[in-house]
Amino acid sequence: MYTLLIKQFFRSKTVLLSFTILMVLGTLSISTGKQFLNQKHKAIEKTIEQQEKHLTTQVNLHKDDIGLLLYYLKFSFVKPLKPIAGIAIGQSDVNSHIQNVKILNLEGQKYDTDLVNPMRLQTGNLDFSFLIIFLFPLVIIALNFNILSEEEEKGTWKMVTIQGESPFRYLLTKLSIRFFFISIILAVLLLLAKIVLTIPFDKSFLQIILISYVYIIFWFIVSFFVIVLRKSSNANAIILLTTWLVLVVFLPVLVNNYITNKYSVEEAFTMTIKQRDEYHKRWDTDKKATMEKFYNHYPQYRKYKLQEKGFSWLWYYAMQQMGDDESSKERALMNEKINKREALAKTIAKFFPPIQAQLSMNSIANTSLLDQMNFLNETTNFHERLRLDFYPKIFDNIKVDSVNWKTYKPEYFKANDNTNILKSIIPILVLILILSIVSFLIGIKNFK
Repeated sequence: MYTLLIKQFFRSKTVLLSFTILMVLGTLSISTGKQFLNQKHKAIEKTIEQQEKHLTTQVNLHKDDIGLLLYYLKFSFVKPLKPIAGIAIGQSDVNSHIQNVKILNLEGQKYDTDLVNPMRLQTGNLDFSFLIIFLFPLVIIALNFNILSEEEEKGTWKMVTIQGESPFRYLLTKLSIRFFFISIILAVLLLLAKIVLTIPFDKSFLQIILISYVYIIFWFIVSFFVIVLRKSSNANAIILLTTWLVLVVFLPVLVNNYITNKYSVEEAFTMTIKQRDEYHKRWDTDKKATMEKFYNHYPQYRKYKLQEKGFSWLWYYAMQQMGDDESSKERALMNEKINKREALAKTIAKFFPPIQAQLSMNSIANTSLLDQMNFLNETTNFHERLRLDFYPKIFDNIKVDSVNWKTYKPEYFKANDNTNILKSIIPILVLILILSIVSFLIGIKNFK
């Protein structure tokens, strides 16, 4: 019986079409991920090369004044992308992964991004996570919606019941064949992604595999639940497609709008305005008042006294510092709201597997919004280290050629791999368990 069902399954044009669609789009998604990673890696290589050229050029141009030199110098802080980011690009196609910062006020520099075609951003990337979350469910629906209703409508279902076979077991057998087929395709695509994207077989890749299979199991259970209701093929198709539309398309948009409105980040605008205003108004403010605030922030520099006449780099960099200091409250509020957004999104996602799967994959690949905020926060620490290094050199007015500029290389951000995969899959497994129990109870009742 099992062999006959397999032969029958593979004779279907739907199966051939599903296989073609998944393999073609899967290959395209992996290719998109590869192009994305290549683009980012080339940018990092250019950054390393350009920083060295930039330092050499500026040092040669401003040999006599280290304060003026450091007004122009930029230093790079890089967020390297793991190969697995090619599977789940997340928000890393929008947010910059390289920060080129001066020791001037920072907040105006942190949010500079690359120039990207807005039409491309609007359409988004066909990455592998998109294929799993959006397209795999549609194929599962196409393969399963009529596995019972079609036989009932053609009159062949009575033959199954007459032959003495358990109708319920027969249905489970047909469903298992389709699950095996989808599982093989997913495994092939994951293996192809590993090879093409050079993903190491590590914890992160295993987590992606696990969340992917749990997710497709969820959609098989949803299909199974609808099938055992014993509706017509049209009704099954409508119910399943509506479920897909609600869970995969409508609810994520609704949740995003809700979270955005609940925690609106007005501070992003006010912070930018305030840091610029606080800097510019220092030109007309008493220099001693500016210096006193600077000394309160850095008491170790109180030994450097402001000269009474003429231009002073001590005052100028103190003025730059005020732009960041006076906007620190808005920056803290913005970070707090973004963290609340992430926490609320994770809470809501527990009840909706597509959202949970997407957030989990982005977190595993370090391409989530929270990862970007961690990168920007670490950029602040990087910028502070530069200031603490160069402020004494500027205030002491040391000679430019006394500094070994070759030691200043781009620094790299180290992301924390703190994704708890159990917390990600347990809510989905609970939903699978509940739906399975309900489906089996309905199935046993309807197939008596």
